[in-house]
Amino acid sequence: MIEFLISIFVPLMFLGLIFFLLTGFPVGFALSAVGLLFGLLGMELGLFPATLFQALPLRVFGIMQNEILLAIPFFTLMGIILERSGMAEDLLETVGQVFGPLHGGLAVAVVLVGALMAATTGVVAAAVISMGLISLPIMLRYGYNRPIATGVITASGTLAQILPPSLVLIVLADQLGVSVGDMYAGAMLPALMLIGLYLAFVIGIAVVKPQWMPPLPPDARIYNEPTGSSGHRSLIVLMALATLAGYAWAQVHNQMMHRWFERIADAPADETFIMSMLAGALVALVLALANKGLRLGLISKLAERVTFVLIPPLVLIFLVLGTIFLGIATPTEGGAMGAVGALIMSLARRRLSYKLLKQALENSARLAIFVMFILIGATVFGFTFNAADGPIWVKALFDGLPGGQLGFLLVANLLVFLLGFFIDFFEIAFIVVPLLLPVAKMLDINLVWFGVILAMNLQTSFLTPPFGFALFYLRSVAPRNDYLDSITKKRVAGVTTEQIYKGSIAFVLMQLMMVGALIAYPNLVTGQIEQVELADEAEVQRRLQQIPGFHGAEPGNQVPGQEQEQGQWGGAGMWDEPAPVDGAPANGAPLDPAPANGEAGAATAPEPAPAR
Repeated sequence: MIEFLISIFVPLMFLGLIFFLLTGFPVGFALSAVGLLFGLLGMELGLFPATLFQALPLRVFGIMQNEILLAIPFFTLMGIILERSGMAEDLLETVGQVFGPLHGGLAVAVVLVGALMAATTGVVAAAVISMGLISLPIMLRYGYNRPIATGVITASGTLAQILPPSLVLIVLADQLGVSVGDMYAGAMLPALMLIGLYLAFVIGIAVVKPQWMPPLPPDARIYNEPTGSSGHRSLIVLMALATLAGYAWAQVHNQMMHRWFERIADAPADETFIMSMLAGALVALVLALANKGLRLGLISKLAERVTFVLIPPLVLIFLVLGTIFLGIATPTEGGAMGAVGALIMSLARRRLSYKLLKQALENSARLAIFVMFILIGATVFGFTFNAADGPIWVKALFDGLPGGQLGFLLVANLLVFLLGFFIDFFEIAFIVVPLLLPVAKMLDINLVWFGVILAMNLQTSFLTPPFGFALFYLRSVAPRNDYLDSITKKRVAGVTTEQIYKGSIAFVLMQLMMVGALIAYPNLVTGQIEQVELADEAEVQRRLQQIPGFHGAEPGNQVPGQEQEQGQWGGAGMWDEPAPVDGAPANGAPLDPAPANGEAGAATAPEPAPAR
């Protein structure tokens, strides 16, 4: 009986975890409970030594010192401050006025504002609820198709999962052991392509079925000029000037970076794009401020409103991402700058209050603690899982897959997609990704590419019934029953849950299309990452010998500080490969798993350098 239990020990661990999750037990505590219970069971069966969890306190302490994860509360605080200060309302109203006169204009505005909020708030709940409260009543008022309206809102709200500075990318970078800056750079182009796909879908529906997406009536356009014109011509001229300024900067960007930072290589495309957009935005803002301050009257009300509402958050986004891409700041430092910038913007708009600041700090702390508990729980689970040779069991599952890299990527993404129907992206990132990581390394898969693919896939978890969180967020604010519209004084039918679910299907398919495109064309991700050319080992030794006082290492000796090989499971270390020690059982179970990256005792590894 004991031999039988030992042979099915790892599958039993997973069944125990599934049982706890299905009971509704909090994920962090479920992981800890399963790890501890099965650790004790393994000790009773003679599978593990009694000292299995000896290094657990040091590992937990190391997790608490992980500076990479500081970026999560910083970016969360930045997003909550901007969202609670009324940025979402201003953006939706202003961008809606710009595109409202067109068929599908309101839907286009929702997609664009969703992208802007994704790059600032980074919180799906805030984006979906804000747009559901503001945009959905307007869409219903003017006769938008219900599934299209709800689908656009929920899908646009989930862009926060793939568009930098995304919390998902930070977590995945930590789990995969890669630079957060590289993850941001690799995800930028796929995120922009997904936004373009959403816009193309909306425009296509507006062309084929214009009655599904009617334009705003003339009496709903509030920024008309005294002459009766809409002000769009002035806006187009201002945008053209800003575009020319951005193009001009793109032409001199490399020269400026070479001069300022003494670079040798040319700047990557994403860095040039971000900095060119920043230059154009600043030019537009300066022109609008000069026009208002000098009372020139050269810019229309609409153009002025767009500039003052749209440009400040754009400048904040570009400053945060630009400093990360330039290598001036780490993602954690970029998040801190973003939080300070959000506070300054709220103060400038006279919308920062003690109540708002308190709520923002509480919510940021709550999310950070939530992530930490899941991470600690996964660490406890990983101790027992590693000791039971779980990684070998997982590798054996994938060994028989045909197709090599392609077969693994297809199966892994199918697994993540199906799990997204039932559990949140944090749980998938902390439980499933560490299981897939060793197989990805064995197949020599670029880990940044792998992480961006998973991030794009994890985005579907917010839209897939029955537990798609974005669907629930919209359901909580969408009208269930018929109501009397306050503007038109007409009876408007409520929104059913079936319409919300139906609206998400097309956008889930578009996200899966992007997953397929990323698998088929890795260069969409890897082409945006600066490739570091490794020097020849003999050349390195030759140069080291020229350093006074350096005598080199004797053959067979290790460089001091590298006596113990780092675990191959990366990230925060909850699945780190255990190192055999004296007295370990015959099956290879360790007495004490090897320290994770940056978690040996009280020491903390420095945060990975930015991609640039």
